[in-house]
Amino acid sequence: MGRVKTKIAAAKERTANKKQKPADKNTVSQNRLELLVTIVNRNKTEYYTDLIQSFDVNMQTVMLGHGTADAKMLALFGLNDSEKSVIFGVIQEDKIPEAVATLEEKFKTIKNGKGIAYTLPLTGVIGTLIFGFLSNNRMVKGEQAK
Repeated sequence: MGRVKTKIAAAKERTANKKQKPADKNTVSQNRLELLVTIVNRNKTEYYTDLIQSFDVNMQTVMLGHGTADAKMLALFGLNDSEKSVIFGVIQEDKIPEAVATLEEKFKTIKNGKGIAYTLPLTGVIGTLIFGFLSNNRMVKGEQAK
């Protein structure tokens, strides 16, 4: 839990330290994108994809997973299911603190809603239209044909 709070604090600090520059014609956005990875019980996949989408995440990919714990370990911890879903979504850097805090709250309060969430920075996105779609920025226009 301490690591989650550290990640939230770091994201808030990065967002606060950004200098607001006037946008020129080549600047799409000053907000960076990160890959949000969320691992949840398979029966909660739809709930969490809808929740994540509420943070302007336009693209999500769900992969089915299987936990590595055997039946004895599951019984020891009171768990009954090792079927998991891994949800990958691209999220704007400034939305991360709120999204992670909301996910953390839901992991604690929803019955059988436990999970793990973390982000990885994206170092580059090719094309302004792709960036506009991934960042949910409808103002991005494609290059004009010359």
